Amino acid sequence: MYIVTGGAGFIGSNLVHELNANGITDILIVDNFANARKFLNLHGARYIDYMDKREFRRVLKESPNSLGKTEAILHQGACSNTLEDDGVYMMDNNFTYTKEVLRYALSVEAPLVFASTAAVYGLSGPGRFTLTIENERPLNIYGYSKLVFDHYFRNELKLGHIPSTVVGLRYFNVYGPREQHKGRMASVIHHFTKQMKEQGKVRLFAGTGGYGDGEQRRDFVYVRDLAKLNMFFAQIGPYAPKAGEQAKIYRGVANAGSGKSRTFNDVARALMTVHGECPIEYIPFPADLEGRYQHYTEADLGTLRELGYTGSMTELEAGITETYATMRETGE
Repeated sequence: MYIVTGGAGFIGSNLVHELNANGITDILIVDNFANARKFLNLHGARYIDYMDKREFRRVLKESPNSLGKTEAILHQGACSNTLEDDGVYMMDNNFTYTKEVLRYALSVEAPLVFASTAAVYGLSGPGRFTLTIENERPLNIYGYSKLVFDHYFRNELKLGHIPSTVVGLRYFNVYGPREQHKGRMASVIHHFTKQMKEQGKVRLFAGTGGYGDGEQRRDFVYVRDLAKLNMFFAQIGPYAPKAGEQAKIYRGVANAGSGKSRTFNDVARALMTVHGECPIEYIPFPADLEGRYQHYTEADLGTLRELGYTGSMTELEAGITETYATMRETGE
């Protein structure tokens, strides 16, 4: 059985669909349906069981053996609301919960891939997205809660307490299908599309942070690439050991992005190839985002390559085209 936490969310549901595409249906989905719209992400998905996150955590604590044989855990479950200010809630969901999952994975010797975030880098600029403590300066409790677990895991690794595969992936600006439930936390690709359809134009920030109108840059990574990364390090499907081969052991934290920053103007132009031409309106940068907004992100993929992943990342234009082809197919 494969466990996907956050399996009804944006990244988790795409991971479930990618597992299905590789013939894997022996999946336990763990999630919290307080946001009931997430069930739409699982239309057409195949899996054998569902468990509420609170029940899953209770089982991990009281009767982990009842889960049966676990092949791998893909831990996407977390509170990803960057505007959440309840530190106790955030630390419990993103730090303590992940510690519980790690303990279970180690106890059953199952590969674990867990989601971290590029939010740990805060306002870092060009050349400042390598995995060093000097670059790790989160702006909010969300980024901090993820960084604390990264620190905890790296210390456990240093102490020799991680004998099996455990990999943390610092996701950059993820986009793709199945994020309609996220509201304000959805990607700019989702928000720009809504503006194009409802207002007949797209609104970008005017020049700020040393960048021209719409020229702020982000590392936009296609969600299917992240699904493949999870499967690679957990050695699932096409990445599973061949007959007679020993499973590899991967351990560490790595950036998970495209490795290439692109402008918001680039995003708007790519979306116009799908939705049709429309004007761009440049609006003043909101005063309440000053000092809290990443004007630039670009994943340094050096550590990812050192860990062994050599696959290419999807170009922005191709990812956007595939996103909306998938959405048309699924009726999203």
